[in-house]
Amino acid sequence: MFMAVLDIQIVASSLPEIEAALRIPLDRLDWVQTSYLSAEIVAIPLTGWISGVLSTRGAFVSCVLGFTAASAACAGAQGFWMLVAARAVQGFFGGFLIPLVFSAVFQMFADGPARIRATMLAGVLAMLAPTLGPTVGGFVVAHYSWHWLFLINLPPGLAVAALAVFALSADARKGGTSPASTSSPRRSSRSFWPACRLSSAKRRRAAGRAPPCSRSRP
Repeated sequence: MFMAVLDIQIVASSLPEIEAALRIPLDRLDWVQTSYLSAEIVAIPLTGWISGVLSTRGAFVSCVLGFTAASAACAGAQGFWMLVAARAVQGFFGGFLIPLVFSAVFQMFADGPARIRATMLAGVLAMLAPTLGPTVGGFVVAHYSWHWLFLINLPPGLAVAALAVFALSADARKGGTSPASTSSPRRSSRSFWPACRLSSAKRRRAAGRAPPCSRSRP
């Protein structure tokens, strides 16, 4: 998520260098950012659907790898339209990562202080990325080239994808059976009858009439 948010500002601060390198007309330069942001907006509402189809782990790993591959395509772009197309794909996968990070945090940490700290850390990093973006972008362009604005995503992208495979569990896919649905009828019956007897006892004390569940258990 940090890299997805950082990529917005790191490229925005270096658009003049990209314009000069690829000879992009000034009136089209905004599309380098617009394509990324538009695709990101489209992807965010679809996160729940892709998580249901692929599971949280599958969606997270696939989107990280997709974002990393799109970053490599951006670095290898030879013209305006190639860069815009690659940026759209990059923004699409990056849009999924923003909510998927919080889903992964909730899956990795049990309810308690650890989950709260992890959620706060993810939020702080998301807010820190736009602040660091212009500085990092200026440094990269000044000392290297504009290609490294995108190549910088490759090492952390591959590392995060590898870690996610082992850190995240394969939760149920859409249409799969949840743990509650796989409980046996015998267990369900055992939980039903004590609750029924307790409820009937309360009604008997309140109304003084025979409980409807007082018949013998089958």
